Amino acid sequence: MQNPESIILRPIISEKAYKGVEEGKYTFKVHPDANKIEIRHAIEKLFNVKVVKVNVMNQKPKKKRLGKFEGRTSSWKKAVVTLKEGDKIEFFEA
Repeated sequence: MQNPESIILRPIISEKAYKGVEEGKYTFKVHPDANKIEIRHAIEKLFNVKVVKVNVMNQKPKKKRLGKFEGRTSSWKKAVVTLKEGDKIEFFEA
């Protein structure tokens, strides 16, 4: 997995994610097979910032029901990236 665009799928925009932005922590949905080192290099290359720490979580599927039909949401991987003091990603600064 060499292409940074294939590793970082999209940013996660929620109230909890925006609270982390004040501390320099940014949250992204990442490819399920990506590891911390690949995520670190992809963020540094895409946004031209210095990554200090990467935390990764696997989100399990949730059961959903619509009438008599039951199903599950898909599982996905989330990465919380901590940047060096003073660095920021302009995409989140709105």
